[in-house]
Amino acid sequence: MRILISADMEGATGVTCTADVVPQTEQWQRFRRMLTADVNACVAGLFDGGATGVLVNEAHSAQRNALLEDLDPRARMLTGRHKPLSMMQGVDSGVDGVVFLGYHTGAGAEGVLAHTYLENSITEVRLDGVAASEGRLNAALAAEHGVPVLLVTGDDLTCADAGRYAPRAERVAVKECVSRYAAVCKPPAVTGQEIAAAARAAMAHAGRGHGDACAHTVEVDFDATHLAAAAALVPTVELAAPRTVRYTAESMTEAMRAFKVVTAIAAGAIDGIYG
Repeated sequence: MRILISADMEGATGVTCTADVVPQTEQWQRFRRMLTADVNACVAGLFDGGATGVLVNEAHSAQRNALLEDLDPRARMLTGRHKPLSMMQGVDSGVDGVVFLGYHTGAGAEGVLAHTYLENSITEVRLDGVAASEGRLNAALAAEHGVPVLLVTGDDLTCADAGRYAPRAERVAVKECVSRYAAVCKPPAVTGQEIAAAARAAMAHAGRGHGDACAHTVEVDFDATHLAAAAALVPTVELAAPRTVRYTAESMTEAMRAFKVVTAIAAGAIDGIYG
């Protein structure tokens, strides 16, 4: 049984603010170790539960955060940009399950450092009419490849969100959201044990099933009209409202590739503090 870990950072143990996850800050250096500890706890639990191989896909920002030198030697790490399937690179390689580690809630929702791809310019993303976090988007992509979501870790609201898009997955709340930039946090000695135990239990649900590609419609709400106008220049993407774009793709894989382009174009249209 081979398992993919998609490792984000906002939902890692102890993370609560911007400096914790922005490269080159003192706090980021500290929380790289926390993230790596969460990953290692998960790897240990997966192997205890019967995994024969684990690939860790770095999924946060520049995707060079976890410390390779401290990684459990039984695992391998996919690090760096640019990956065709981004956070989910490797899901199409025959893996038998995926873990969403260090995840967070979506744009416009409550939760520690909540966002969807862009940190503060998207106010909501909808997949087939349903508000979608990165977790929901990535779960739909995993389902297309017949890969079950085994475990989700993050704050308590992230775990509640996961209960809606991956109800059979194990969930570990490493912190309790107080506000966007505050949380009641468990220490790593505790979260490590909880993540390892959940990963071990989650292996009972591992096993690739039958994937099914179908069309999906994605809508993205921005906080400014010029961002939507810029994104609407992408072929197949239409301006659905002054601050909203919409497109339909023939598969979730294509939908996520288009989403990467839409967010990249919008990010390029942001101009200083006025957005």
